[in-house]
Amino acid sequence: MEALELQQQLFGYLKSIQPVHLSLADELAQLLNLSYDSVYRRIRGEKPLTLSELKTICSHYRISLDQVLQLQNDTILFRDHSNNSEHKDFGKYLDGILSQVQYFNRFNRKQLLYLCKDAPIFHFFHIKELASFKVFFWVKSIWNLPEYRGKSFSVAEYPYDEYFLKGRKIIDEYNNIPSVELWNMESINSTISQIKYYADAGVFASADDLVMIAEALEATLQHLEAQTELGVKFAIGSGDTGHRAPLKFYVNEIILGNNTILFENETTKLAFITHSTMDYISSTDSRFVAKVFANFNNLLSRSVLISESGEKERQKFFRTCREKIQDCKKFALSY
Repeated sequence: MEALELQQQLFGYLKSIQPVHLSLADELAQLLNLSYDSVYRRIRGEKPLTLSELKTICSHYRISLDQVLQLQNDTILFRDHSNNSEHKDFGKYLDGILSQVQYFNRFNRKQLLYLCKDAPIFHFFHIKELASFKVFFWVKSIWNLPEYRGKSFSVAEYPYDEYFLKGRKIIDEYNNIPSVELWNMESINSTISQIKYYADAGVFASADDLVMIAEALEATLQHLEAQTELGVKFAIGSGDTGHRAPLKFYVNEIILGNNTILFENETTKLAFITHSTMDYISSTDSRFVAKVFANFNNLLSRSVLISESGEKERQKFFRTCREKIQDCKKFALSY
């Protein structure tokens, strides 16, 4: 394939990942410090890109030369979204998630597909008390930050107001993205197990804190059930006026997958894979993404849709979840 033909394919790909209301030429002119005429001559294939310009484009759009040159090998390019600083910052972690969902919402037609080994992070920021507990657990027990060693949890001491506000911004963006979520009973069990573990280890500062978190989780599930029943996402307490994007909620009782997020718009598909519990990587590699989407759809075909329809299965799923939460409150008797 001729070099200029590859160059035109490169610009075709860049157009496909650019929101339709934004100008690729405008962005490239600023990125490469070129006039609009020079940019358009490169886009049309009338003038070849320099190696320096190609490097700048690949770096800015996070694409590899394998993609540009269409090299067929077994290498898959991933982008690492981890917080690689020496001291992990949960605020920056939330900023990264917020920037992703804001990017998704730049497209007119989009859909988010979520294979939930654990409940998606979006759902933990509806209620402040639950958000505080989850943040504390993540930074103390997952990130193992030294300043939390030997610390007990109480909502009063660790309100995490800044993180809660960022989490609510994430929810607001998420509520505008049509979504398909595939849950298993284990999706909620992980948080219930975390509450029981902290109760058994005496990490809660008081029995009241334990009960407060269990009730916050119960209220969050009640809100999720209300969204599922209507088949739309909305902010807690907003009522009928707050309905946003559609939500299709599936339950699979026999298959436990991993935490995988898939996004698709008019022209592009993107896969996010979690690792090391909370970190995640992403790829637009067409071969890899096709396999992940196919696996998701295969699991979906073996699952039960409980949003809007499926009342019996919906009530069964959420009733079982509530019963498990009630068991958590029994630990308060030992405090």
